[in-house]
This record gives sequence, structure tokens and C-alpha cells, in this order.
Amino acid sequence: MTAVDLLALARGPLFQIALVIFAAGVTLRIVEILVIGRRPDYSEARQGAVLSGLSTMFTRSIPREGMFRRNPFVIVSGYIFHIGIFVVVFLSAAHIEVWRAITGFAWPSLPTPLVDFLTVASIAAMLVVLVNRLRDPMLRFLSTFQDYLVWVATFLAFVTGYLAFHHMLLRYELMLAVHIIAVEVLLVLFPFTKLMHTFTLFIARYYTGSTFGRKGVES
Repeated sequence: MTAVDLLALARGPLFQIALVIFAAGVTLRIVEILVIGRRPDYSEARQGAVLSGLSTMFTRSIPREGMFRRNPFVIVSGYIFHIGIFVVVFLSAAHIEVWRAITGFAWPSLPTPLVDFLTVASIAAMLVVLVNRLRDPMLRFLSTFQDYLVWVATFLAFVTGYLAFHHMLLRYELMLAVHIIAVEVLLVLFPFTKLMHTFTLFIARYYTGSTFGRKGVES
């Protein structure tokens, strides 16, 4: 199989299969969460649950003062990574074209040098987080195979994309095929690993905020 053949396979059948698994898996996981529901609370509400739930979805994204003081470098790295992955996936010109092919919609992209910078910054941030995980005895004890699998899959998607864009390491067609396959592996893993928190964290935060708000407790 030539590099061009592998690229055609990655862009065609493999991409379609990965998208189906991703979409079906995410939908199933969300439906499971919503179907489980929660027991009705018949106590008198002390304050509105909805507003508290909505505010908690955003306030929990801001680290507590004590947490930031203990490990500011790792927290900043986490913010850099999450901002970087959002920009790379949704605001880079190459990926916007992919979104156009999938959904029919497109939007303006950010300047390529900025996307490039955030890609490198995200890769560096991932390395910082990994080193911190390996050096911290408690984090190392709590880490599972899945944690490292997700890290490797995400890291490879970033690095191969950067190499393909800059025509580095391998012939362009082959490097691009490797990048697409890395992304497809990430899509397949997504619904069945902690990557699913991309969707469930907002559900969980709203549930926590609304429950605390109803009881009149700060969330």
C-alpha cells in the first residue's frame, strides 16, 4: 500500500467508521446519564436551582485560590492546553475545511502563526502535566492505564498534525495519513474514556450547582 492509498483509506472509510463510533458512543453515554435522572427533592427550595446550576457551569472553571497557590504552573498548563485544543480543532483553517465537509458550515479562522504557536504551547503543556503526574506520588498512584492511553492518543494527534502541516519527518501524504489515523483513534476512544468529560462536565456541574442552589449552599 502506498502513502497515497493509505491517505485515501484514512480520509474515506476509516474516517467514516470513526465518526459513527464517536457519534453513537457520545449519544449513548449522554442518554444513559439523562435516563438515570435523579430522585425528586420535595423539600422547600431556599433559592433558584436553575440559575445556580448555570453559574456553576462556569465558576467551576476558575481554580480556587488555594489550588492555584499550590501548583500554579500545572494549572496554567491545563488552561493553555484546553484553549489550544479548542483553537486547533475549531479555529484553524485546515480543520475548518474538515468541518465544512462534515456539516456544510464554515467560519473565519485565526491567523496561522497564532494557531501554530498555540499548537506548540499545547504540546509543551501536555508534557508539563505528564511530568507532574509522574513526579507526584499521589497522582502517580491514582493514575490508571486509561489516563496514559488518553494522554498518548491526544499527544500523537497534536504532534502528527504539527508535523504534517509543516511537511516534516515523513513524506507529506504519509504524515497526513498518520495524523488522520491518530485523530480517528482519538475519536474511537472518546466515548469510552475520560475524554467524555468534554460533554459530561457541564452536565455534572449543572447538577451540582442546581442541587446546592436549591439547598441554599454555595457551590
